[in-house]
Amino acid sequence: MEHGASVTSLVIVILAAFITPILLHRFKLNIIPVVVAEIIVGLIIGQSGFDLVEQGSWLEILSTLGFIFLMFLSGLEIDFSIFASRKKRAKPENRGAGAPNPVWVALIVFSGIFALSLGLSYLFVLGGFIDNAFLMTLIISTISLGVVVPTLKDAQMMKTTIGQTILLIAVIADLVTMVLLAVFVSIYGESGGNTWLLLLLFGAGVLLYFVGKKFRHQSFVETMAKGTIQIDTRAVFTLILLLVALSETVGAENILGAFLAGTLVSLLSPNPEMVKRLDSFGYGFLIPIFFVMVGVELDIWSLFTDSRVIILIPLLFIALLLSKILPAFILRKWYDMKTVLGSGIILTSTLSLVIAAATIGRREGMIDEQMEGALILVAVLTCLVAPILFKKIYGRFEDEDHKTVVSFVGSNRMTLPVVRELDITSYETHLYHTKLDKVDEKISRSCFDIKELEGYDLENMKELGVFEVDLLVASTGDEEENATIARYAKEQGVERVIARVESPELATEMRDLNISVFSVFLSSKALLKAMIEAPNVIDILTKQESALYQINMNNSMYNGMHLKEFPFTGDVIMVRIFRGKDSIVPHGDTELQMGDRLIVTGSSEYVDELKMELEYCEWC
Repeated sequence: MEHGASVTSLVIVILAAFITPILLHRFKLNIIPVVVAEIIVGLIIGQSGFDLVEQGSWLEILSTLGFIFLMFLSGLEIDFSIFASRKKRAKPENRGAGAPNPVWVALIVFSGIFALSLGLSYLFVLGGFIDNAFLMTLIISTISLGVVVPTLKDAQMMKTTIGQTILLIAVIADLVTMVLLAVFVSIYGESGGNTWLLLLLFGAGVLLYFVGKKFRHQSFVETMAKGTIQIDTRAVFTLILLLVALSETVGAENILGAFLAGTLVSLLSPNPEMVKRLDSFGYGFLIPIFFVMVGVELDIWSLFTDSRVIILIPLLFIALLLSKILPAFILRKWYDMKTVLGSGIILTSTLSLVIAAATIGRREGMIDEQMEGALILVAVLTCLVAPILFKKIYGRFEDEDHKTVVSFVGSNRMTLPVVRELDITSYETHLYHTKLDKVDEKISRSCFDIKELEGYDLENMKELGVFEVDLLVASTGDEEENATIARYAKEQGVERVIARVESPELATEMRDLNISVFSVFLSSKALLKAMIEAPNVIDILTKQESALYQINMNNSMYNGMHLKEFPFTGDVIMVRIFRGKDSIVPHGDTELQMGDRLIVTGSSEYVDELKMELEYCEWC
């Protein structure tokens, strides 16, 4: 009977996790993060609501695995390439005067956050709310990377200097507080190990990193990564469990091992397709169970039986705001007051690590169950309030002068005509080539600003800023050189890379690295075949009056709207919708979604009108 009740509870939790995003979409509640909604649904079906869920081994195991996988994906989200480059690729924005170095500014702001959090923690100790100032410092200073990243993406700020600065502050906070949480357990935990044993864990991480770096591009590994073997995914899960087990062995928390595994995979620049699979498995199955169970186990009504806890909730919320907003005033040197306040408020959001710290604190007897619930409740409130206030205070990000920056490595008859055709209001182009002969130089110098290179030395090109762009095209006369440049550009964090490659084997390798490939031979063959079989298609591609255009769907007002309900009636036909890696043939029941790339054809007048309508990002 107990087994049946356990399975029934699991089914209820799974159904709750499944229905939650559907309800958010149906009632247009996209402003609420899904993880917060899952906790709220957990409150409804758990102890605070209808009490439909009974604890059991199934839920306990899956919830623990969900938390471990959440910490792994948090580590995987960290892009370490933003620390590597001295010159950042962020675009200056019209709200700031000058472009500060995001790394140094982020370090200074986080130092201020940590120092202020420490001071506020001692006030809570003096007030009798908690006995351990170290634990409260970690709770106040942590920042939720899982809330900050999607909020910045929605605001189209990820490529701006202020966006990178906010992201870096959250990344540093995630790293530092996670490591300090492990140190905390080793020092104060009754079952904790020696702090020095943590070095063994990090040493094992370094060793595994070099092993992974050596084998990641081996041909046999790439072969076994396909089909039913999926050796890369198996390696990731082996790494997680190995470091989790080692973490527990040295007396640290299992989540530290999971977080370390995520950072190692991130450092190894994993295949984007594999990352997508891991995200799908984590956020599609395990992680929702964990967040629903957080709500299930939280008894809100018991919190209000203790006057001390009732006073703590608003005081802690205020402390979280002060600890982030006051240090953010360092940004006032470069940005206006709205930007400073908005940045401080979005940094207030905190969730996963607060849950971890509160759970550990209760387990070690430092706080009681009511205090744990109060800490988690405040964390949930910050994730609800911070994104909404950020959008209200900061408003729409104004970057009217933003251009896509493109580097062309190799100036020849393939690239020069393309440069001339690109819209100068949308693209900023930079041409690079080795020393030109006199005839070519006389022709090209009159029309193009080509920067000469002594040779295609990667480090020298990096110093010249070749890789500090949004898009890089490698089109020298040597396909091996193009492949080398393209690989390095990906390692440097260039989002889109295009390489001119003719051999099929090399082209396959490039595509596996998420590098776009073009071939003169294949392009010519495809064009000739199309002219024979479908000449009208060629007309669409080549004639200005019937050209194809790309429009990015950024206007939240049309998010979730069916095409048959779309109010725009101009002379425009939607040919294709690209959504992530998917290519969708549009029809009446197709829903528009934020981030869609629409391929349309029609008169330029109506296309421009539609572009203004859909690419305008309007904040509520």
